Amino acid sequence: MTRRALFALLLSIAGGAVAAVPAPVVVNVMQAPQAVRTSDGVRRLCYELDILNYYADGGTLALTDIAVYGDDDSAPLASFSGAALAQLLPPNRELEADNSLAIKGGAHALVLIAAPTSRPVAKLRHKLTFRNDKGVVQIADDIPVTPTAAPPTTIGPPLRGGVWLADEGPGHAQSHHWGSVVAGNGRATIPQRYAIDFFGLDAQGHAVKAPIEKLAQTTVADWIGWNAEVVAVADGVVRDLQDGVAERKPLSPQEQPEELSTRSLYGNFVVLEIAPHVYAHYAHLRDGSIKVKPGQRVKRGEALGNLGLTGGAGAPHLHFHLADKPTFADSQGLPFVFDVYTPIGHASESDALNQASAIRLALKAAPLRQRMPVNGDIIGFQTR
Repeated sequence: MTRRALFALLLSIAGGAVAAVPAPVVVNVMQAPQAVRTSDGVRRLCYELDILNYYADGGTLALTDIAVYGDDDSAPLASFSGAALAQLLPPNRELEADNSLAIKGGAHALVLIAAPTSRPVAKLRHKLTFRNDKGVVQIADDIPVTPTAAPPTTIGPPLRGGVWLADEGPGHAQSHHWGSVVAGNGRATIPQRYAIDFFGLDAQGHAVKAPIEKLAQTTVADWIGWNAEVVAVADGVVRDLQDGVAERKPLSPQEQPEELSTRSLYGNFVVLEIAPHVYAHYAHLRDGSIKVKPGQRVKRGEALGNLGLTGGAGAPHLHFHLADKPTFADSQGLPFVFDVYTPIGHASESDALNQASAIRLALKAAPLRQRMPVNGDIIGFQTR
């Protein structure tokens, strides 16, 4: 019996109950999520579903809806369809004209979910709704994901003072951080799952001292964050570093790296072990600025180097993330919260780069504690 005949038989047994047809998919989660409280006070579980349309000759499946349930709840924590579904896709994927995600036979697709939770959740369940190329609705139901009960790592600021845009930050599926999967050694990982690019801002919320039409003519010194002091987010041990990579001109063409590694991507960098299997990655530091050595023990707030423009960066900023290994490839990004920071505002990267844009800043806002900034947050770190 062919697979199509089997599906027809299932339909007849169900008396035409289309919703009973199981979708021929295999769904895996790449990393067990940990609940983390973000800047808006909401607890979120950030994770990925890798959806495989298993049969190569089975035709295309169109994913139309995702529902996420907590524990045995009957009402979903979140539902995604149409524009909301589009927001779950990494940069290299987009919906079809009918607002579905097409997955060819034998191919897979990744969706990146940030599910809000008002309470601790021991188990997530998922219902995925598809339509096959004959228009038949097929369901993948009760797909489990088990969150990790451990809380995220609490850290101090990675920069000494200042006002910073959290660019390409957590919760943004279309960012080059969360949306970048690294395949190798028999598994796929997302090292930059919770990474942030910190751009320094002036008192008006702008990142550079030049009008937008002259950005290509700027030097590193025109960028507000350049040469800011980068510091240890916790007590730890320096496990890897690189210095001596020359700084680049802002917005100059970048060569494609031959491999995905700390040395090819980060430019000048420091990797600090701050707990067992927890490593703080600092990238794009200024040439000649690194003040530590491999194996050196450092204290929280101790200077590591200065913000620069080296490696795979278009403009001066600090790339920061936590991962479970000191390497880039084969590591998984880990969530974190800052023990304290000031929520100053919110802006897009394009607004921060445009001196003509009006950005509202609340420089005297009350501090937040035990929170993780999300993409577009403008935050302040207190000098210690």
